[in-house]
Amino acid sequence: MIVVFGSLNADFFLNINHFPEPGETILTPKTVVKAGGKGGNQAAAAGKVGAVVKMVGAVGIDTISDVPLNALKMATVDVTPVVKSNNSTGMAMIMVDVTGENSIVVASGANLDLKAEHVPQNFYSKENVFVFQMETEKQETFKVINKAKLSGAKVVLNVAPANEVPINILKNVDYLILNEIEAKTVYQSEKSSDEIAVQLAKMIEGVCIITLGKQGVVFADKEKLYHQKALQIKPVDTTGAGDTFVGIFSAMIDRGFPLEKAVQYASVGASLACLKNGAQEGMPNLSQIEKMIENID
Repeated sequence: MIVVFGSLNADFFLNINHFPEPGETILTPKTVVKAGGKGGNQAAAAGKVGAVVKMVGAVGIDTISDVPLNALKMATVDVTPVVKSNNSTGMAMIMVDVTGENSIVVASGANLDLKAEHVPQNFYSKENVFVFQMETEKQETFKVINKAKLSGAKVVLNVAPANEVPINILKNVDYLILNEIEAKTVYQSEKSSDEIAVQLAKMIEGVCIITLGKQGVVFADKEKLYHQKALQIKPVDTTGAGDTFVGIFSAMIDRGFPLEKAVQYASVGASLACLKNGAQEGMPNLSQIEKMIENID
């Protein structure tokens, strides 16, 4: 079983021709509201490939909370552990340009009210995989990481958005997942992604995975450095691609896949997720991934 401790948002999408300069106003005909939040996205990605997923998050007592909760239910994610807050449900304003690149501003709202104590005690088990991001209060996240590690559970930490993480927390992480910017922030170095992956893997005595967009993935364990090519696509919207990778990777680890195979499935899944607008709409199921596996090395 996978336990996701993290954020839940309603995402407001604005399609634009180019990103505005400071002081510039850009008009777009409409906005589309979709489910998001890194926690919710990762839970949905795992659920869509068949994992049993429990979402531990917080939403407001408002109608907009239906957006992330209903989407998770559609992805077969159990939202029973989600708590209600007096703050508004988290919201993200996402600008997407004609190339598929995005720029995002998030209002955290209820996500900041998520506490370690909201995780049911029976979730802490060596049979489970815990998944974390950095869109909720980090001290609460760190408490759950420590407790999950003590229980013998596998710990997956996606340091997104980029943030510094104390070494004592990193040492309790089994799988550290970052993009290039996040990797340099965590390691506090401008070294190459290959070098950072190797050094972080040694530091945490686990696995460090750095996603490189269309360049694929570099990852390392305590013994070896690996490279995984990306599926070649023409992206429509890259929003949620990283979250899709984390969710599918966690699901494959939970399923018992070896490291290289789990990364391969996650890489293909993340690419497929870029073919539709929205963080969760394009997330593939297992059969869709398996059909495309042979198209990458």
